[in-house]
Amino acid sequence: METLELLQAYWWLLIAVLGAALVFLLFVQGGQSMLYCKASDSERQLMVNSLGRKWEFTFTTLVVFGGAFFASFPLFYSTSFGGAYWLWMLILFSFVLQAVSYEFRRKKGNVYGTRTYDSFLMFNGLFGCVMLGVAVGMFFFGGAFTVQKANILEPGNPVISQWASSHGLEAMLCWKNLLLGFAVFFLARTMAALYFINNIGDEDAFIARMRKKVLVNGLIFAVLFVAFLVVLLLSGGYRADAQGNIVAEDYIYLHNLLNMWWLAVLLLAGVVAALYGIFTGAFTKSRAGIWFSGTGASAVVIVLFCIAGYAGTAYLPSTLDPASSLTLANSSSSLFTLKTMSIVSILVPFVLAYIVYVWSKMNAVQLTEKELESEHHKY
Repeated sequence: METLELLQAYWWLLIAVLGAALVFLLFVQGGQSMLYCKASDSERQLMVNSLGRKWEFTFTTLVVFGGAFFASFPLFYSTSFGGAYWLWMLILFSFVLQAVSYEFRRKKGNVYGTRTYDSFLMFNGLFGCVMLGVAVGMFFFGGAFTVQKANILEPGNPVISQWASSHGLEAMLCWKNLLLGFAVFFLARTMAALYFINNIGDEDAFIARMRKKVLVNGLIFAVLFVAFLVVLLLSGGYRADAQGNIVAEDYIYLHNLLNMWWLAVLLLAGVVAALYGIFTGAFTKSRAGIWFSGTGASAVVIVLFCIAGYAGTAYLPSTLDPASSLTLANSSSSLFTLKTMSIVSILVPFVLAYIVYVWSKMNAVQLTEKELESEHHKY
């Protein structure tokens, strides 16, 4: 492998890790979607304040995820973020509503009441999860765009990527994308219930209900994810040949999984860990289910990113013009840019270590009504 190819693979792996972290942290959105699921006012306060201590992690990871794409694969950024803007702007809008809600929900002078902001949080919990799943679904099932790099020389219209007039709405109506979107949503709800079990103490009735939610949402997630995996492995896609030409290939993702056998092993291990976390959360008294399910789900996400982008696979296929499909090779930054950013990426482990440290401090003591009453800052 040449240096440029190695750096492209390296940055794709970093993006996969960021995507995995984002999916894990979507338990915040999953918890927001359950605020009015037979919860009393005191329980709702515990749920909101438990999630409120973590929501910035999710928001920040989403921003870093987008920033990593912008720096390492700018053609994807301009094509997807700039072309499918209805999808991405609606995602951004739902996350802005989340930030506003946590800031103003209990603020003095709030004329709208906490229920209004709780509805915003629930909207972000449902819509944010499903639409992020739809956006990832485009990595496999494509988008309605064309790419003409020669257009950069046009003085009147120097636009490389052109999206269909629907500008991402077609992706939101694709049943395959929605299948993944709802799988992500029910995974987030499962993870949220596991998180509440882990983070909230001295609420036996509440924890018992959360264990039931782990079982119900976990089963729905498992069915949806298996259905998505079957559809994915039976789907075709595009791959760049030795000359860089985009050619169609049946069962491309199945071939990638079989050829890169270590990814198949990681996928199996991730699925087993996720199911074990669901089992421990639903049927045992353990509070550690979120760590098993979170680790397993993260491993599965990394595998999905890898089979979407490695081995010359088009990670954003074009449904209008297959030759416009994006691969790591034809959409990445220059060698100089990737080298420079790789030096900066050395700081990533330190950032992750800081996040782990802050998380451990926040979770040193389980949240209870008594602790919440003595808390200076409440959401």
